[in-house]
Amino acid sequence: MTSRGRDRVADVRSVVVTHMLDYRIESVVPIGEGLDNLAYEVNGELIVRFNKEPDPARRTALVGREARLLAAVADISPLPVPEPTFTDTEQGCLAYPKLPGTPLLDMPRQQRSAHGTSIAATLGELLTALHAVPVDRPADLVEADHQPLAEWRQDAAENYVTVAGQVPAAHRGPVEAFLDAAPPRDGYTPVFSHNDLGIEHVLVDPVTWTVTGIIDWSDAAVVDPAHDFGLIHRDLGPAAAHAAISSCRTGADDLAALHERAVFYARCGVFEDLAHGIETGQGKYVDKSLAALDWLFPA
Repeated sequence: MTSRGRDRVADVRSVVVTHMLDYRIESVVPIGEGLDNLAYEVNGELIVRFNKEPDPARRTALVGREARLLAAVADISPLPVPEPTFTDTEQGCLAYPKLPGTPLLDMPRQQRSAHGTSIAATLGELLTALHAVPVDRPADLVEADHQPLAEWRQDAAENYVTVAGQVPAAHRGPVEAFLDAAPPRDGYTPVFSHNDLGIEHVLVDPVTWTVTGIIDWSDAAVVDPAHDFGLIHRDLGPAAAHAAISSCRTGADDLAALHERAVFYARCGVFEDLAHGIETGQGKYVDKSLAALDWLFPA
């Protein structure tokens, strides 16, 4: 373990002792690093997460707001969500009891594919419940995230430049054609959503393959309803995305436009995940991103 890693473990021990005076710490294990957070598991039962935002004031605001958001989401979500044990906003820390289940990202890809449709149908029910919330209800807890689709494509092009060497030659032509094409039309009605519903944030029972919880709500926002469906398409494939979208209660024309934008977000997002996996040395992100190229940019 590097000195930085040892310092972080010491931070975990310190913050837990401060907020849980009678809690005896027997183990601290790093369990993952995403774009926004570092997470640790204490005694196999407590998750302690640190926000990576460098600005102290913004970090404090983000963690405090997420704790309040989780309390609100618990009343909305048909699936379990984290319930904070304590927060330390100064350190950007949020702690909660570990939910049962294993991140879907950590499950074998072949089995993940076999159960993807049923899992996606459950996620579609979650999104239906979230999208039904009046957008003014969580207004003080989340921000609006209405990035134009042209900017999504530009970000994807920039991420592609950094990862192009990892993309098999058979996929590069379709990728470059996508990056040169016009994006779908921007028009949609914004909704409240998780906004980062990748398979790293979906917990499943490794025996029954049922969804046991949804974690990391730090990016929740008022957004395009297609975005989270796009992440399902990116990570679990077209059949899974269809199963999720089929739960939507809207007109056929709206569903067609929703599906078109979902595929667009999936194609844009795969390069960000691939770059993240390469930069952080997390092979599971690299592997799942390269596998997704087969349905996102078929040769």
